[in-house]
Amino acid sequence: MPRQQRLSKRLIMNWYAIYTKPGAEDSTGRLLNKCAIEILNPGIVIKKYVRGKYSDIFEPLFPCYIFALFDAEIHGHMIKYTRGVRYIVGKENPLTVPPGIVDAIKKRMEGGIVRPEPEDLSHGDRVLINEGPFRDFYGIFKGKISGSERAMILLEALHCRMDIDARSIIKV
Repeated sequence: MPRQQRLSKRLIMNWYAIYTKPGAEDSTGRLLNKCAIEILNPGIVIKKYVRGKYSDIFEPLFPCYIFALFDAEIHGHMIKYTRGVRYIVGKENPLTVPPGIVDAIKKRMEGGIVRPEPEDLSHGDRVLINEGPFRDFYGIFKGKISGSERAMILLEALHCRMDIDARSIIKV
């Protein structure tokens, strides 16, 4: 399409998922922002058990993916060849991301970080510990400890009560 026709054409802005090189989500997002492309690169803060203690670690919610709002016909080529981009999901026929999905992510974001909703656990639910020194142990959920992010569980293997980070358990 000739340049003059492209410029007079009405922009058709859609959200697309862009697959990036590992660890390049932030730098690729900054480069695209400089080109006036709106980017959504949500992150999440998780507690990881590192060297005997829990630490807050920031990670991308979708590793190697960012979302961008653009007209594929006009901006597709430029985005495809931006440093850090592997490809636009769908490659030759880019797949749009429904705006409802993007809106749902944005609603749960606060300062670029998505706050996960706590697991809905009830007294007596069977849980699995998914990190820390008791990883892969099963227990029975007894309740949340008020004023903290900890939960009380009965550890099945050791037949004992213990307090654990509530984000370290999942319902099974």
